[in-house]
Amino acid sequence: MSAQPIPERVTAAAEGDVVVFLIGMRINRWRAVRHWLPTLRAMPRMLKELSRDENSGLLGFQALAGSPRDRTVVQYWESREKLLAYAADRNKEHRPAWTDFNRRARGSEGSVGIWHETYVVPAGSYESIYFGMPKQGLGKAYGIEPVARRGERAAERFASAGGRAREASA
Repeated sequence: MSAQPIPERVTAAAEGDVVVFLIGMRINRWRAVRHWLPTLRAMPRMLKELSRDENSGLLGFQALAGSPRDRTVVQYWESREKLLAYAADRNKEHRPAWTDFNRRARGSEGSVGIWHETYVVPAGSYESIYFGMPKQGLGKAYGIEPVARRGERAAERFASAGGRAREASA
């Protein structure tokens, strides 16, 4: 069942810094299934594990459509520390998958590629608006609120977020 569009203008209810983690893979050689299939299967296991654990720090994620050979997931995290803790935890899905990928990569001659980027976006340096859409991105991860609470225009929402961050630190 697909999510229903929200008919009014809303914005993400995020407060403070926002941690955005982009991760992806690319199948470079379709016939090298033994090299890319384990990589392809690893991400859903990790996302399921993280989603089940309320204390994991993962607030939300969204897979992006791309070419048949590319897979990308946008993730929103509670903090950089929780993201790094998950990545390093030997008892979670990531470490064994990363070890397995590195072992396979040595003999794969580039059959599969991976990438990731992490951004810590300071309060006051992001804004959002959603209209006629189901919850997406930051709004899905942090919840939504009426756009009027933060400002009708993007510049107002930037100023509003920066002001709340200064008030919180005072």
